[in-house]
Amino acid sequence: MVRVIVAIVMITLIFSIFLWLFISDIDTALVSIGMLWLGFLIFGYVIYIISSNIQNELQSVNKYFNNIEKVGNEDSKNYLFTQDFEDINQSLIKIIKNVKKKEEIKQRYNSKLKLKNRQRGDMISAIAHEFRNPIASIMGYSQTLVEDNDIPPVLQNKFLGKIYNNGMKIESLLSRLVLWNKFESGEASLTPSKFVLYDLVTDVKSQLEEKYTQREIVIKGDSYHINSDRTLLEVVLKNLIENALKYSKDDVIVSISSNKISIIDSGLGILQDDITKVTKKFYRSSSHTWDNSMGLGLSIVKRILGLHGIEIEIQSKENKGSTFSFDISPCIIPKDT
Repeated sequence: MVRVIVAIVMITLIFSIFLWLFISDIDTALVSIGMLWLGFLIFGYVIYIISSNIQNELQSVNKYFNNIEKVGNEDSKNYLFTQDFEDINQSLIKIIKNVKKKEEIKQRYNSKLKLKNRQRGDMISAIAHEFRNPIASIMGYSQTLVEDNDIPPVLQNKFLGKIYNNGMKIESLLSRLVLWNKFESGEASLTPSKFVLYDLVTDVKSQLEEKYTQREIVIKGDSYHINSDRTLLEVVLKNLIENALKYSKDDVIVSISSNKISIIDSGLGILQDDITKVTKKFYRSSSHTWDNSMGLGLSIVKRILGLHGIEIEIQSKENKGSTFSFDISPCIIPKDT
């Protein structure tokens, strides 16, 4: 800009000297020189305005690239005097918008990536926590059996039973992980079949009462013929009933009424702040009164019921118990069919 001003002044000065030398009338020469200086001043002012606008645009671009997250979303209000400069101006605006849009997409992707990494870390931590106890038990009982040959047969059988039960627990955890992986990869699908719901609940009851020998599961209500994925529905019932057994000391009631299945316990209950969160994947309660194992159990339940077009309902009061229920009417086979 300084060079432009110096050039204008020099050109004006040269033309003024020529006018002074070649115009004999002093008044005419002065007027001509004055008009010349006025014209060049106006021209210089226009050049100054145009250059200032260009500089402002370049500063905006520089500001954007130097501090991209603080640039506002408002459009540029600069309007330049020539079409070429206006085209440059609009092109710069488009570049800024495009780059900023890509930066926002990149930031969203990075946020999702960080969330996935954090969830993966939580998952690994949860898996390690869940597997540590049964593995430690298996190793402890096995080491005792190996090192002590004088253990009575009764005690040996007890230890072997402990080893077997902990092995079954590990197998159950692995099955849960495999099933969840199918949901995450989109490979899970329904394989419907017709069966009696009451019989399925009875089978689940028998399986769990073998594990929880001191507990009782009470089945109440009518039976229905339903069309559903029996294997997946068994996973749902087993998860919900076992949760009730783990976190209560009294009988667990499975009620089948009004086209709805409810699993009722009078145990520790769930904090109100946790009720809306317990079905989210990887969620683990910070409360000591409730713990969603690995953060997957109820999430798997929700996903399985979702495949059937059903939602899980949770009602719970701390220290009074919980009721997990879901509507089975979409799966019921009418009696006249």
